[in-house]
Amino acid sequence: MDAWPLRHLVLRTPRLELRPDDDEGLFELVEVAKEGVHDPAEMPFSVPWTDRLPDDHGFSMLQHYWRLRAKFAADDWMINFLVRFDGKVIGSQGIGARDFGMLREVETGSWIGKRFQGSGLGTEMRVAVLQFAFDHLGARIARSGAWLGNHASNRVSAKLGYVHDGTISVAPRGERLEHVRLRLDEANFVRPEWNVAVDGLDECLPLLTS
Repeated sequence: MDAWPLRHLVLRTPRLELRPDDDEGLFELVEVAKEGVHDPAEMPFSVPWTDRLPDDHGFSMLQHYWRLRAKFAADDWMINFLVRFDGKVIGSQGIGARDFGMLREVETGSWIGKRFQGSGLGTEMRVAVLQFAFDHLGARIARSGAWLGNHASNRVSAKLGYVHDGTISVAPRGERLEHVRLRLDEANFVRPEWNVAVDGLDECLPLLTS
């Protein structure tokens, strides 16, 4: 068995390719983030990592993704997929779980470079990991969340079948914000006409579904 079988995992949609992060791809991701992810006047993330980019040039961003990779365990894992469009990294799509073998629940989170927003690519990459979770891992529930004012993200969630599951308060810039918690049961997933293609999964399954 490969020491890091995730390096062979790949998800493909009609327009996108998603692979677990590697260092070369992360450096591309940093450059995408530097070009802009959201309106600077707003902070859609519970951790204000985009505010640090002008000062640390992406150093803390790299540390975050390295930390997730380093603490990967069968009972507590997170895969950060680098999303590529026309061969170029455009954003990040994460999926993770704790005690997946017992709970069969996953959590997702994502972001996409501002210049790629508005063309359905964000929806397509989220559908990719939802199909991966439900159809290939055997998940029953997918959880996510978004800032209450992030109307685009919340519209996408509603379109895919998510329902509100309460709220949580955060203060990423020292001011209180409401984040909506979202839940999607497999039976309620509104699927597109296409199916994600998954390669390199077999050796990963013991790490993901134990």
